[in-house]
Amino acid sequence: MSAQTDTQGSVTTVYKVTGMSCGHCEGSVSGEISQLPGVGSVKAVASTGEVTVVSEAPLDDEAVRAAVDEAGFELAGKA
Repeated sequence: MSAQTDTQGSVTTVYKVTGMSCGHCEGSVSGEISQLPGVGSVKAVASTGEVTVVSEAPLDDEAVRAAVDEAGFELAGKA
């Protein structure tokens, strides 16, 4: 799977998001996901459609989906 725990107890998960095409798209998706409880960092890359999220614990997929929807994009699943 694409979720892994590092030595400090944080979880890194890579999601696939469709529809991102520019830096503004990346910022919108990152901004919405970063508001979820426990999220430490978010890096969205429009060219690959991948969004890497580092969080304190695994995130609820539906919460991530709702955040991506709020940004105006679609969560395709985990990469």
